[in-house]
Amino acid sequence: MNIGKLSFDNNVFLAPMAGVTDIAFRGLCKEMGCGLVYTEMVSAKGLYYGNDKTSELLKIAEEEKPVAVQLFGNDPYIMAKAAETFENNQEFCIIDVNMGCPMPKIIKNGEGSALMKTPELAKEIVKEMKKATSKPVTVKFRKGFNSDEILAIDFARHMEEAGVDAIAVHGRTKEQLYSGKADWDVIRDVKLAVDIPVIGNGDVFEAEDAKRIIDKTNCDGIMIARGSMGNPWIFKQIYDKLRGDIVKNPSNLEKIDMCIRHYKLAIKYSGEYKAVREMRKHIGWYIKSMPYSTDLKDNINRIGNFEQVITYLEEFKYKL
Repeated sequence: MNIGKLSFDNNVFLAPMAGVTDIAFRGLCKEMGCGLVYTEMVSAKGLYYGNDKTSELLKIAEEEKPVAVQLFGNDPYIMAKAAETFENNQEFCIIDVNMGCPMPKIIKNGEGSALMKTPELAKEIVKEMKKATSKPVTVKFRKGFNSDEILAIDFARHMEEAGVDAIAVHGRTKEQLYSGKADWDVIRDVKLAVDIPVIGNGDVFEAEDAKRIIDKTNCDGIMIARGSMGNPWIFKQIYDKLRGDIVKNPSNLEKIDMCIRHYKLAIKYSGEYKAVREMRKHIGWYIKSMPYSTDLKDNINRIGNFEQVITYLEEFKYKL
């Protein structure tokens, strides 16, 4: 799969997810066969004005390079200036624009999915960014704003006209958030409507789903979001499935060991205070449906000490 001048042997990517795709998690996904990882979405304004929290989101580990950075904003000048900051930074290979986030605080600022309703502004943003950087500029957006405004096909054409190098389409509307079923038909229709690479996103939770979305849509790549939560193995599983190899599922012991590794990486990169709190949701995803998992989760959610959490996880293995 090619995006601009870049070539990817593996076309299964990790979607940008706020509060999830941090430096620790991205490295594990890359290790497990992910073709490209994306940062959490980064505020272009925060980057432009030198916000410390924004800079924190841009920390990159050696094992995950190169990384795609995802920006959000609605000011063409600021978006272009933000893109320009990555021009000579070899850690980042692609600049993606979030035009799909459905969260109210993003929408009310005219950002994320709101840009689907202002395609001329969206085109101006892309055009200015393309002037500011030689790196590929891509866009991620949704099926539409609501069931009465299915905008994806026309919006994809607008983005192609603006010069984007690839697009990722989530088969849900802004109104759906993450509920209901993703519409893969709209991804297929977008693929038929444009000549640039199309990455399909939505409801890929296991290897068989990946094969089905490719068969149905003929998309050039796949973007995994919630299917990767607590399951970085999904990238290797998809790779094996698409090659016709046997797909192996991790054992509960392997999940706990990966969880502990993830926890230690989070401590390394983020420090104890942040890691202990951020990892609670990840631990819940790793141990979901395991025997006694509810008790373990309740205990861990009350602990503020990482060594005690590690002890609980190590002891939990002997109950499995």
